[in-house]
Amino acid sequence: MEKVMNILKPKPNPQQQLRDWQRRLRQECRNIERQIRDIQREEKSVQKAISEAAKRNDMVFAKALAKEIVRSRKTLTRLYENKAQLNSISMHLGESVAIARTVGHLSKSVDVMKLVNNLMKAPEVATTMQEFNKEMTKAGVIEEIVNDAVDSALDSEDMEEEIEEEVDKVLTAIAGETAAELPEAIRKEIIKQPAQTSENGQEEEAIPEGVDDEEELEEIRARLAKVRS
Repeated sequence: MEKVMNILKPKPNPQQQLRDWQRRLRQECRNIERQIRDIQREEKSVQKAISEAAKRNDMVFAKALAKEIVRSRKTLTRLYENKAQLNSISMHLGESVAIARTVGHLSKSVDVMKLVNNLMKAPEVATTMQEFNKEMTKAGVIEEIVNDAVDSALDSEDMEEEIEEEVDKVLTAIAGETAAELPEAIRKEIIKQPAQTSENGQEEEAIPEGVDDEEELEEIRARLAKVRS
């Protein structure tokens, strides 16, 4: 019965289809903006914790927190890129509808197809973009994109190396004079302390000594993971 109703239901004209897509794109942009604000708010609390850790010369704990800030900033960069690409899709769709007024139907757009393809790899909007892929393919705006790969670069080895390079910068910027007042040799030794090695030979992130620090770190990680997801 549902299939029959779908067949009998009149197809939306290009202008109606565009308005619906643009409305959903704006909603996705608002969701991204909210996620950005949540991450930035959590980052401020982590910055305060780093400063307090530096004051008590607990640079191991400060380094662990700094890694979480670097990861969050990587997520923020990706979110800003996602938002820019969503706005670009909306703009290109507007151009397609302007052409449709002349030819009577929506034409294929290589630019929209590239943007949708890119965003299908972004974890934050992958599900929505898969829906857009189906609808735009049906409407003739793009060719069907088959891409199940989700970008997991945030957890790659290259990312971990980059995080290590940025940690000292974050510590210096946030801890400021408190961290700089430490003897240079001791500071370098603590900040560049190698990761612990587990029994299976894999590196593990150093966990600060003390139950309180460990519990606080896990709580902060959980909060950041929630707003980054």
